[in-house]
Amino acid sequence: MSLSFAFRALFASILGTLVIACSAQATPKIGSPAPDFTATDTSGKMWSLAALAGNKVILEWTNHDCPYVKKHYGSGNMQALQKEATAKGYLWLSVISSAPGKQGHVDAKQADALTASRDAAPSAVLLDTTATMGRAYGAKTTPHMFIIDEQGILVYMGGIDDKPSSNQADIPGARNYVRQAMADLAAGKPILAPVTRPYGCSVKY
Repeated sequence: MSLSFAFRALFASILGTLVIACSAQATPKIGSPAPDFTATDTSGKMWSLAALAGNKVILEWTNHDCPYVKKHYGSGNMQALQKEATAKGYLWLSVISSAPGKQGHVDAKQADALTASRDAAPSAVLLDTTATMGRAYGAKTTPHMFIIDEQGILVYMGGIDDKPSSNQADIPGARNYVRQAMADLAAGKPILAPVTRPYGCSVKY
């Protein structure tokens, strides 16, 4: 093997490794500062985690065409959880990371129409069309849930509950991880299950 060929092979290998590393999603850590983000909502308002210091925040990755999302919105389960959380002082941000042309992608007007038609109650819907926010959080599924405390610390990430199905009939018997995490935080206790397995459709980056 010539020296120049070996050098080219080594360079190609290093370049490939760098590309994979750069394109990989982040893996946030419980107990560490949540990844900062900047995203625009459906009204054109810019949101950033830095500006939300002192607020409890819930992030919900969503895709209205996903059967698992339809399960929780069609039953009213997600809306009830949104209203419960915001009544307890949380800011609830629904995040749409579907890329243009992919399942679940909507513009601001369509997103607002969905919110109204489903009687949803997020504090805002963020349009993450560049996937910057989704990749920073390592969002994998719709739904994928994250809770951030007043200090900006990530305290929960994972599924909405422990019934990984698209069947609405499974909701009454499910253990709702988000509701349990809120209860643990309110009681000043460590969250019993701070990391759980998310389930649903893959985020359509």
